[in-house]
Amino acid sequence: MADVLPLVEARLHSALGEPDARAAVTFLGTDRIEVLRFSASGQEGGVVRYATLGMSAQPMADPTAVLADPVKGPRAELLLSVRAGAADTDKVLRPLAVLAASPQVEGVIVAPGASLDVGEPLWPGAPFTSVLVAEPGGLVEDLELDAPLDPVRFLPLLPMTPNEAAWKRVHGAPALQERWLNHGTDLRDPSRRSVHLD
Repeated sequence: MADVLPLVEARLHSALGEPDARAAVTFLGTDRIEVLRFSASGQEGGVVRYATLGMSAQPMADPTAVLADPVKGPRAELLLSVRAGAADTDKVLRPLAVLAASPQVEGVIVAPGASLDVGEPLWPGAPFTSVLVAEPGGLVEDLELDAPLDPVRFLPLLPMTPNEAAWKRVHGAPALQERWLNHGTDLRDPSRRSVHLD
């Protein structure tokens, strides 16, 4: 069986360029998770992107299954895009690795529409402790793998304030995304306020 991670890293490089930094985190009983940083090309207000590498090494297993299938099942990596220079967002590396390890640690399947909470600010002073998992395919295309393996999907993460996360639990992810859109919310602003919720 081909090692998935070199293929995933090649896809990230082709879509985002060469990473300018990477960090590795290993949690007890899990595979190593790396987080790659792809910086904006020097301009003020550019976007820095963080991508996990390692989450897709194994398929995510249905938490209700008695035995996890070692081959079949959804595979994903996580992507976070924020404006550069406005906050110390590099501290997001460990929270991102925690989220990427959650399928192995907690037996959850990370999919579009899900909320993921790290229980602390994503970076120092961040008004966000959780993220909304968005639909893949925009920034980095799915990586098709040889059958019977499922493709690797690159899932964008949208930071949510606690108020937004609570509102999303009641009204659903599409309603929150529509609210962001209608208010012209800059989801890449690392210090933005909560969108108006009524």
